Amino acid sequence: MSQPRYQPYTGPAAGWGALRAVTQHWLDSKQPFKNLRAMLKTNQHGGFDCPGCAWGDSPEQHLVKFCENGAKAVNWEATRRGIGREFFARYSVAQLREQSDYWLEHQGRLIEPLRYDAASDRYVPISWEAAFALIGNTLRGLDSPDQAEFYTSGRASNEAAFLYQLMVRAFGSNNFPDCSNMCHEASGVALGESIGVGKGTVTFDDFAKADAIFVFGQNPGTNHPRMLEPLREAVERGASVVCFNPLKERGLERFQHPQHALEMLSNGSAPTSSAYFRPCLGGDMAAVRGMAKYLLQWERARPGTVFDQAFIDQHSDGLDAWLAAVDATDWAQIEEQSGLSRSEIEQAARLYARAERVITCWAMGITQHRHSVATIQEISNLMLLRGNLGKPGAGLCPVRGHSNVQGDRTMGINERPPAFLLDALQRRFDFPVPRQPGHNTVEAIEAMLAGRSRVFIGLGGNFAQATPDSPRTHAALQQCELTVQISTKLNRSHLMHGRQALILPCLGRTDLDLQAGQSQAVTVEDSFSMIHASYGQLSPLSREMRSEPAIIAGMANALLGSQPVDWLWLIEDYARIRQLIADCIPGFADFNARLAQPGGFYLGNAAARRQWHTASGKARFVAHALPDQLMPPEACAEQADLVLQTLRSHDQYNTTLYGLDDRYRGVKGQREVLFVNAQDIRRLGYEPGQQVDIVSLWDDGIERRVRGFTLLAYDTPQGQAAAYYPETNPLVPLASVGDDSHTPTSKFIAIRLQPATLSARIA
Repeated sequence: MSQPRYQPYTGPAAGWGALRAVTQHWLDSKQPFKNLRAMLKTNQHGGFDCPGCAWGDSPEQHLVKFCENGAKAVNWEATRRGIGREFFARYSVAQLREQSDYWLEHQGRLIEPLRYDAASDRYVPISWEAAFALIGNTLRGLDSPDQAEFYTSGRASNEAAFLYQLMVRAFGSNNFPDCSNMCHEASGVALGESIGVGKGTVTFDDFAKADAIFVFGQNPGTNHPRMLEPLREAVERGASVVCFNPLKERGLERFQHPQHALEMLSNGSAPTSSAYFRPCLGGDMAAVRGMAKYLLQWERARPGTVFDQAFIDQHSDGLDAWLAAVDATDWAQIEEQSGLSRSEIEQAARLYARAERVITCWAMGITQHRHSVATIQEISNLMLLRGNLGKPGAGLCPVRGHSNVQGDRTMGINERPPAFLLDALQRRFDFPVPRQPGHNTVEAIEAMLAGRSRVFIGLGGNFAQATPDSPRTHAALQQCELTVQISTKLNRSHLMHGRQALILPCLGRTDLDLQAGQSQAVTVEDSFSMIHASYGQLSPLSREMRSEPAIIAGMANALLGSQPVDWLWLIEDYARIRQLIADCIPGFADFNARLAQPGGFYLGNAAARRQWHTASGKARFVAHALPDQLMPPEACAEQADLVLQTLRSHDQYNTTLYGLDDRYRGVKGQREVLFVNAQDIRRLGYEPGQQVDIVSLWDDGIERRVRGFTLLAYDTPQGQAAAYYPETNPLVPLASVGDDSHTPTSKFIAIRLQPATLSARIA
């Protein structure tokens, strides 16, 4: 039996490993000297915003303002490899489907528009004019605008997103499935109800002022490495950094700064946390409830010493109902669900109580559960209890994933848009704006499967692989009359096509964008509500590649003519688009003038000013009981061997695979692995290194199975397992979604293991 290529990693995050990885990807771009100049412009004033994560920029000016994964993203996009008609003449779609996701994207940038030819099973060239005409004619031929789905990736710029939502609403639909639906939707829903704003309340500067930073369900070392520096600095100045994560992630333990020469040469490193708790998957709400019970106990023992009563009286309501729920929660349930002992929960509560200024961060380890909205509101309740909102060094911080996922929502990419946005659009553009709710991602897949939606247009991303229940998503796309993918590189979504299909090659963040002979900037919004200008630096590989705003304008002109705006005039100068944004979106007054500021400008946050846009005009303590059980009844708990969470490797960003290694977890050259506690492996009758099939348990009569995964004995809590997505997305049932968020529950999947029936494919 072949053993997995695995060796436990004992070094710090970043350091020499990061430098080696950056060098490897830089050279692999096939244009290293051009890319070196481009990388030095990453996150710099007058340069381009990193196409990777949404972590905010440090206000200091450094020569290097990118991390390892940012460098991977830049070099992945800025490659000299290009694919067009010659490539697709060599490969049929059937042949391409046999290739791995990594191989597909590694072929290079798409350089010309293509349409699917069913007779040859190949993509062939098409002119832009013909492509736009096909889109316009097909959309106008639908029985209803709601028979089309308009997906958006988090990499789309504010300008592209605004034009896109304007086009779709002028057409008559609110069908905006987007990547927010699959990641931080629960954050927006929960915070909107609790504090009146569905965004985080902190800025980058707050991290330097916090006495404690609590990090829930997050792996910054891989997903947003620039966060490690403020965590390390917090520990160095004596602040507490408290982590809750079932897995021991290296970035939350130690960090070696690649820009600190003495530290690198001496092989030194520094801690990034002061306490590390390992709850059960889905147990974070119970852990926070336990912390609240301790705070309530201490406040009753010494009234006025724990709660911020002045803040509570002036700025909140609902405290009594929530405290009654806290009182009613039994310690046995808290310990069982959290997986933590009372002494561990007490330690966390004391670290929270002794800090005057606390920031709480979280990511998809919190948001991709059935009870995610309740968990985030429990975190918000804890923060309200001591007035940790609306003061320097304190606040709520959902750390977003893709670089402009938050900006897209600000621009109106929302299937359930707020009335103020629709009212503003109707006033400014004088057309009847659709008011009915549209489809989110899961609803869009269901509608395509049922034949209720007949057209899919994807503005970036890799919908076929990013979504749950992959075979069903693939079938949904293939039932469409037309699929359109606006993309930088080839991916599996192009291969799961409708009866007619288009691939439209777009510029990336690194590409120089010339319109009417002038270089254009686009803008993005980071996790701290900072708006940045981004100027591409590199000449595109082909004149046939167009910017996302230009592609949207071409589609809109073919669909709607010059209504409600002159689309083609707008894209001659993106400042014209930004003026429309300023007319419609709060916070963007003087948009063009404010962009000239180095570092961009702060959009603002009412809750950070202690202005609460809730029904009562106050922040709300929202009371929830803990779930009766974490396993949903449809998951057949009695048959489950383990609970699985899906996660990224260190060599990927979302569905984009930069390589096949996971340095911090010690995995080399493979992705079909299942991380399981050694005792669980033997309990289930297997041995480390053995291959198994993973079967998802859900009571709907559909078999969900992935084959040939290697069991890897790993330091996971017993009863829990982890594996990479998108390889394990087929295991996530389409119907398993978060309450009130509709987010797929990718961090809590009941699974059973069976002896392998097919060896894993070697990429």
